[in-house]
Amino acid sequence: MGCGSNGKKLRESVFFNFMNLKQLFYGISTFLPGLSFFHAKGTGGTNSAKYCYSVWLRHLVWASENGLLKDGMPARIGELGPGDSLGIGLAALLSGAETYVGLDAVEHAASEKNLEIFHELIVLFRNRADIPSESEFANIKPQLKSHAFPAEILTDQILTETLAQARIDRIVEALKNIKEKDAVICYIAPWQRADLIQKGSLDMILSQAVLEHVDDLDGAYLAMNEWLKPEGFISHQIDFKSHGLTDAWNGHWALPDLLWKLIRGRRPYLLNRQPYSVHRKLLDVQGFKLVNEILVKQPSVYNKSQLAPRFRAMTEDDLTTSGAFIQAVKP
Repeated sequence: MGCGSNGKKLRESVFFNFMNLKQLFYGISTFLPGLSFFHAKGTGGTNSAKYCYSVWLRHLVWASENGLLKDGMPARIGELGPGDSLGIGLAALLSGAETYVGLDAVEHAASEKNLEIFHELIVLFRNRADIPSESEFANIKPQLKSHAFPAEILTDQILTETLAQARIDRIVEALKNIKEKDAVICYIAPWQRADLIQKGSLDMILSQAVLEHVDDLDGAYLAMNEWLKPEGFISHQIDFKSHGLTDAWNGHWALPDLLWKLIRGRRPYLLNRQPYSVHRKLLDVQGFKLVNEILVKQPSVYNKSQLAPRFRAMTEDDLTTSGAFIQAVKP
């Protein structure tokens, strides 16, 4: 939307008006030997039990709303990019899932944090706590029609079984051996190959603000298609914003490739800068049937002529889509 006499000013801001320049220096520093310790940081978000509880129940509520739970709770669940903890997967297990596998690009999840979050999650489920809202986690998506605890999905009968002490003890024991394949809990990092998980073995695959960081999106959608059983489904919240790298929410699309390469550096992941239409195309390529699509729209700071050359053909829909929640079924 910024154009006309402001065009030059906006183009200059692409280079100099970062949220903070330390991200550029940070990226450059990754090319220097001996500084890898400096870059070993967590991801944030899943270090909070209430955040994990809120995210899982949002995916679950929308799955129910769209008829994806007609056969009950998904038994085998996979998560892309669990991050600092396996909290979202633990919430799924406390809801009745039988097994959970977390797949990370880089190993993050600490065993001590997992145990702490697990016990906090038990309290939240026992209390049938309402789903933490946007007032507590400002940018959390997808939005819900109601934040009341979904008692129609997680009935007292179900929770009596899932919160039984013997079951809790079994999950605690599984947390001690999270790298054991085919266990109640399995954590795989890094995951670059589809053959790390048995084909047709998962009922649900979810992620929260992760797919925007995956460089090989084609491979990721192919892998999800192979891992899912027929009628299994994916549930993904995707964040297309610049993640604070630029002042403008979509300023990353205006950065020239060379500058972006310096910002990215040798980090194992940052942003893939792919817009929403790429995800829709890959859903079609893999034969997924889209059953739920919630787009977050935001006015663009830039017009298309002010974008980096590779993004100037972007549609107006892509340019103004800052987030998307999608659920899709494998036929």
